[in-house]
Amino acid sequence: MTTFLTRITGSGADRPPGAAGARPVSGRGFTAVAVTSFGGPLALAALYAPGIVAGASASAGLAMVAAVVVFTFPLAIWLSYSRNVAGSGGLYCFVEAAAGRRVALVQAGLWIVSYLLYLLYTTAQIVYDILPAVLPGVQRYRPALEIAIPLALAGVMIAGRRITLLVTGLIAAGQLVIAAALGGVTLANLDTPVSTFGTGAPAGALATATGQTALLYICGSLPLFLGGELARPARTIRRGLTGAYLVTAAVVVAAVAPLAAAPSVAQAPIPGMTLAEAFAGHGFAVAVGVGVAVSIAGVMLVEYLSLSRLVTAVTSWRLRPVIVAIGVAMVVIAPVTLINPDTVYNDLLTPSLVALWLSQLIVFAVYPRYAARQGTRPLPAWVLTVVSVAFAGYGLWSVLKHSPT
Repeated sequence: MTTFLTRITGSGADRPPGAAGARPVSGRGFTAVAVTSFGGPLALAALYAPGIVAGASASAGLAMVAAVVVFTFPLAIWLSYSRNVAGSGGLYCFVEAAAGRRVALVQAGLWIVSYLLYLLYTTAQIVYDILPAVLPGVQRYRPALEIAIPLALAGVMIAGRRITLLVTGLIAAGQLVIAAALGGVTLANLDTPVSTFGTGAPAGALATATGQTALLYICGSLPLFLGGELARPARTIRRGLTGAYLVTAAVVVAAVAPLAAAPSVAQAPIPGMTLAEAFAGHGFAVAVGVGVAVSIAGVMLVEYLSLSRLVTAVTSWRLRPVIVAIGVAMVVIAPVTLINPDTVYNDLLTPSLVALWLSQLIVFAVYPRYAARQGTRPLPAWVLTVVSVAFAGYGLWSVLKHSPT
C-alpha cells in the first residue's frame, strides 16, 4: 500500500505549494486529477451528454466527435501556455504572463467566484436530483446528506494532499471502469448504424448538440493549478491532460453514439442508468447511478483542490488555513441550502457559470500577446484564439439564454 500511495501521489504531508521538502505530485497523480476533472467521464457519458444529444440523436456519434474536435482549440491554448508557465495559480499564471498582474487578478477573481459558488450549490444537485433517481429510499436522508457531502470533501482535503490525490485516483479509476463497462453494454445491445456519424439530424440540432457537449469539457483546466507542484510541469501537463481528455472522449462517444438506435433513452433522468437497467440488470444500473453521483462529487473535490492553490498564489496565504476556510464555508452554507434547495441552486448557477466563461474568455483573449512574446507564428495563434474566444462566448451566451427569469 505504501508503494501504491507513493506512486500515485508522490507526496507526504500537506505543505504549501513549492515549500522546501515537499515532494512533487507524480505524473500518475496529476493524470488522476485530470481524468476526474473532465466532467467526470462517467457523469458525461451517463448523464449530461445523452441528455444534450436528445434533439440530434440521429447524428449522436457525429455530435460527440465534433465536440471533441471543437474543444481541442481551448485545450491547445492551455497546453501552449503550460510549456513555459506553470504555477499554483494555474490560469491566473497564464494571464499574468500574457497581460500582467492587474488583468490576471480580474481573471482570478472571476474564477474564484465561479468555483466557490459551484462548491456551494452542487451538493444540492447530487442530493435532490441524482441520488433519489438511483435510490428512492434516500429521500428521508437528504438533509443529512446535504451536510455530510461537504463535510466529507473538507475532511479529505484537510487530511492532506496525499489522501486527496489517493481519493481522486480511486474516483478516477472507478468511474473509468464503470463508464467503459457502460459503453461496452451499450455497444453490445444497441445497433450503432454508421449513419449516427453522419448528418441525419437537423443542422441546428446537430450544431447545438456539438457546442453544448464541447462546453462540458471546460473543467479540464482544473489540473493546471497543480503546476507549481510538478517536477516536470511541461511534460506532465501535456501528457496527463491530453491522455485524460482522449480517454474521456472515447468513453463518451462509445456510450452516446448508439443512442441513435434508442433516442427515447436520452430523455430519462439518468440515461446511462436506464440503459444499464435494460441490458445489464438492476445491480449494474445502481452502480452507474451511484457512480454518476460520485463522479460529480469528484469534480467538486478537484475544484476544492484547485481553488485552494489559486487563493494561495494570489494572496500568499498559507495553504492549510485556506483549505480549512473553504471547508468551513461549504459546511456552514450547507444547512442554508436546506431551506429551499431548488432556489439556491438556480440562484447560484447562473452567476457561477457567467463568471466561469468570463474568466476563460480572458485566458483565450490575451493568448496572442503571450504567443508573440514566445516567438510563435501569429496565424496559428490567432486561429486558436478566434475559435477559443468564440467557444467561450458561446458558453456565456448559452448561460444567459437559458438562465431562469
